[in-house]
Amino acid sequence: MGVAAAIRNSDGAYLLHLRDNIDGICWPGHWSFLGGQLEADETPHKAITRELHEEAGLVLPDLRPLATVQQGNGRADIEVFTASWNGDAARIQVTEGIMLAWFRPHLLPRLRVPPWCVEAIRLHQAGVEDAAGAGHRRSPAG
Repeated sequence: MGVAAAIRNSDGAYLLHLRDNIDGICWPGHWSFLGGQLEADETPHKAITRELHEEAGLVLPDLRPLATVQQGNGRADIEVFTASWNGDAARIQVTEGIMLAWFRPHLLPRLRVPPWCVEAIRLHQAGVEDAAGAGHRRSPAG
């Protein structure tokens, strides 16, 4: 299982990560959420907390579960968490990928964004977020 973070600012924009355009990685050359894979004996929450710190130096105390979405094509499901942050994406030095930037949802059709990421944003905007962490919603990608 993978993990990812739907980080939204107070202007309604989502923080997206431009992935390297190289063979052998998931979704090369796409804008996606920060995230990664669980390590041995790691909970999804611990994994996304670690990934955010490793990839972008972010520590987000309000990180909470949003939904589990399917990537499709035999790829692992993604446990998506959500948080708020109002920082300057251009100042973050990423350790993986190319850069981070804020995008409002209406701009997503102009970008290369994985379908599972678009679905997670749709779910977030629809208000299915469960701040208590119970009742995760599972949705197909696309």
